Amino acid sequence: MFPWIYEFRWTAGHIIFLGVFFAVAAVVASTVILALRRSKKAIADPRREALQWTSEFEDLPAAVRACRHELAGEVKERTCHHEFDCRSCATHPRFLARMAPTVDAAAEETLCGIAMPLDRYYHRGHTWVKPGGDGTFTIGLDEFGGRMIGQPDAVALPEVGSTVLANGTGWTMRKRESELRVLAPIDGVVVELGGPEKGWYLKVRSEGTEQQLRHLLRGHEIRPWLVRELERLEYALSPDGIGLSLADGGELMPELWKQAPEIDWEGVWGSMLLQA
Repeated sequence: MFPWIYEFRWTAGHIIFLGVFFAVAAVVASTVILALRRSKKAIADPRREALQWTSEFEDLPAAVRACRHELAGEVKERTCHHEFDCRSCATHPRFLARMAPTVDAAAEETLCGIAMPLDRYYHRGHTWVKPGGDGTFTIGLDEFGGRMIGQPDAVALPEVGSTVLANGTGWTMRKRESELRVLAPIDGVVVELGGPEKGWYLKVRSEGTEQQLRHLLRGHEIRPWLVRELERLEYALSPDGIGLSLADGGELMPELWKQAPEIDWEGVWGSMLLQA
């Protein structure tokens, strides 16, 4: 039926068949190419990150979605309905006006061996943000996340000049066989890359400092949040019993996974990094 087959002879039937065959092949090829182009565009579309976070947030357990003001004891019970983005919450400014807390930037909160310096802001996905005073912000993984995960086997950082969005992907890390997605704490354009050896991962340039940082935890909120996170981690690990205990002042050891490598750490890490 095809010209390259031995003893092929051109006939009207062959011409019709080949015309139809190559027309169908051209349609299939163009459809595949168009789909690939659309997929590439969708991957690059910032709305994809926003939609992914909204979906993942709704799948988080109710206890994890507790409002920051519940964690800080400012209200008995309150669930966040803004995907941890206080910038869109009409009630959050009222709490701020009522409390008006001062922060000693030279101090730090320490709990179970974990030090959380108060010269920076914290995202509930365990990253921190430190303003540089020149419109840039340094972003890193907090000590809780660092001890829980340990030294990553590999790190994939975004390109300089690319844009990261709050609650979208900041960077990814590979640990053992797990691919971990770390959420970006703020919006910004990447201007410099770091890594675990530098103690930070990204530097970004961002506009509107106060508004950009409004959804992040700071000062008096850090300790109660850290207590809740340690309890959440303890609960996640309690069926396997690896010796983490808040009641007796247990310390969160570096490379925690080594205490019980048989645990489903991919699930534990994902849960603590807010991957539902």
